[in-house]
Amino acid sequence: MVKSLPKRTAVNEQETWNLNTLFEDERAYQHAVKDAESQAAAFSRDYKGTITDANSAIRALDAYRSLQEKLVKISSYAELAASVDLTDDAAQMRESQFGSIAAKIASQTSFVMSELTELSEETLKQASEQSDDYAALFEKIIREKPYQLHPEVEKTLAALSSSFQAPYSLYNTTKMADIRFPDFTADGKNYPLSYVSFEGKWESEPETAVRRAAFETFSDTLRNYQHTTAKTYDMHVQMEKTTADLRGYDSVIDYLLMEQDVDRSMYNRQIDVIMKDLAPHMRKYAKLLQKIYGLDEMTFADLKIPVDPSYEPSITVEESKQYMTGALSVMGEYYLDMVNRAYSERWIDFAQNEGKSTGAFCASPYGSGSFILISWTGSMEDVFVLAHELGHAGHFHHANEAQNLFNSESSLYFIEAPSTMNEMLMANHLLKNSNDPKFKRWVLSSIVSRTYYHNFVTHLLEAAFQRKVYELADAGGNVNASILNELKRGVLEEFWGDSITLNKGAELTWMRQPHYYMGLYPYTYSAGLTISTEMAKRVLHEGEPAVKDWIQALRAGGSKKPAELAKMAGIDITTEKPLRDTISYIGELIDQIGKLTEEIDAQ
Repeated sequence: MVKSLPKRTAVNEQETWNLNTLFEDERAYQHAVKDAESQAAAFSRDYKGTITDANSAIRALDAYRSLQEKLVKISSYAELAASVDLTDDAAQMRESQFGSIAAKIASQTSFVMSELTELSEETLKQASEQSDDYAALFEKIIREKPYQLHPEVEKTLAALSSSFQAPYSLYNTTKMADIRFPDFTADGKNYPLSYVSFEGKWESEPETAVRRAAFETFSDTLRNYQHTTAKTYDMHVQMEKTTADLRGYDSVIDYLLMEQDVDRSMYNRQIDVIMKDLAPHMRKYAKLLQKIYGLDEMTFADLKIPVDPSYEPSITVEESKQYMTGALSVMGEYYLDMVNRAYSERWIDFAQNEGKSTGAFCASPYGSGSFILISWTGSMEDVFVLAHELGHAGHFHHANEAQNLFNSESSLYFIEAPSTMNEMLMANHLLKNSNDPKFKRWVLSSIVSRTYYHNFVTHLLEAAFQRKVYELADAGGNVNASILNELKRGVLEEFWGDSITLNKGAELTWMRQPHYYMGLYPYTYSAGLTISTEMAKRVLHEGEPAVKDWIQALRAGGSKKPAELAKMAGIDITTEKPLRDTISYIGELIDQIGKLTEEIDAQ
C-alpha cells in the first residue's frame, strides 16, 4: 500500500542531502550573495572596455572565471534547496530572488563575450595558442561569431535571462505545487495518488485493474491542467524561436544544436533510425508482456509492467552500497572512493516527501561534491537509478578535477553516456554473479524496461515529438493543448503501430517531462546510451585498458566535442554503426528474455 507522502520537515535527516557543505547556514549564503554582487560590480568597472588583445582577453577571463565559480555554488544552493520541497515558500523565494540577482550580474558582465567576439579571428586564435585553459572557449567564440549581437542587445538579453526561465519555473510550480491528485479506486479499494507514487509504483503495478485505474485518474487530473501547461510550453518555444531569429540561425534546432557542438545529421539520425529500426523490437517486447500477463488487450498503460512481478526484490539504502561496490569496482579505487563518499558525506537525497521534484538528477557544482536527488522506493530499480546518477557524479568528479570551470561540462550529446555506462556495469555485475534463470530474466528485463525503454523509447519519443514542435515554430506556428496532444499521439502511433492500444490520456504524456525546457535534451539520452553500450562491451572484453580510455574521456570534460570524446573511448559516432549495433543488442536482449521465459514456463 502506498502511503500519503510526509512533509519535508518530518523526514529523517539522514535520508536527506547535506547542503551545509555548500553554505553552513542562511547567513553564510546571504553573505556570499552580497560578496558576488560586489565582485561583479568591481569586475565590470575594472575590465569593461579593456579586452583588446590576446593577453587582456586571458586576464579578463581569469577574473570572470573566479566570479562564475562563486555564482555556481550560490545558484546550486538556491536551486537544490527549492527542488526538494516546492511547497517551501522560503526556499522558493530564495531561488526567485537569486534568479533576479543572477540576471543583473549577467547583464553587468555580458560585455565579456561581446568584447571577445569583437576581437579578430586572428587575435582569438593567438589567445587560444597562448592559453590551454581557454583554448576550447576561444574556438567556440570563433564558431559563434556570426551569431553574436550588438553589445547593448547582448546586455539586454542577459538582463532578461531570469524572465526567460519563467516558463520552466511556472511548469514546475504547476506540476509539483498546484496539481493535487485524488485517490483512485480499483476493485472497491481506494489508493492514494501523486506524481511520485504514480511514476514510482502505480505505473508498473502488476495488478492490471489497479494499474489501469491509476493511469485513468492520473490522466484525468493532468487533463485539467493541459491548457495552462501548453501555454507555458508555447511561451518557452516562442522565446527560443525569437532568440534563434535574432541571432540569425536558420532554425530553432540549429540554434540549440550549436550549444551541443553537434551537426544536424547526428541529431536527425538518432531520431530517424530509432523510430524506424527499434520499433519492431519494442513491439515484440510489448507482445511478450501481453502473453506473460495473459492480457486480452495490450494498452499504453501496460508498457511499464515488469516481466516477472514476483521477482522484484526489495532493497534498503544500506544494501545498495554493496551493489554499487560490486558493480563499479571495475572503474578503479579512485572512482569507488567517490561512490563511498556519496553515501558517507550525504550527497544523496533519498527521502520521499510532499513537494519534492519527481524523477532523479545529479548536480555537481564546480569545486564541490555532487548532490543526487532520488525518491527511494525500496525496489531494485532504485539501484539502477542510483548507479545512473552516480555515473553523472563520477563524470563531473573527474572533469572538475582536470578542467577549469569553462571546460568542465561536456556537450549534452555526451552527458548521458557516463550515467548509462554505470547502468550497464550494474547489469553485467548482476548477470555474472547468478546462474538462476529467473534472476537472469529479471536482470535482462530490467535493462530493457528501465535502461533502454527509458532512454531509447521514452526520451526518444519525446525527441521525435519535440522536433515536430520546433518544425511548427520554424514555420511560424504556435502550439496549444490540442496540437500538442495530436502531435504526441501521432508519434506514439508511429512507433507502436497496432501492437498496443493507446489509452485515453496517452497523448498527455508530454505534460510529464521537464526536458522540453532544457533545449534539445531528450534525444541525447539515446545518444549517450549508444556510446555507453559500446563502451560497456569494451570494458567487459578488454578490462583495464578500456577503463583507462573511459576515464580519460571523462576527464576531458567539455574540452572536446562529443565525437572527439567518443573517439577517445574508441567509438566512432560519426557513422550509423554504433547506433545500429546498439539496436541489434536490444533485440538480442528481448530474444533472451523470451527464451528464458519459455525455459521457466517449462520447469
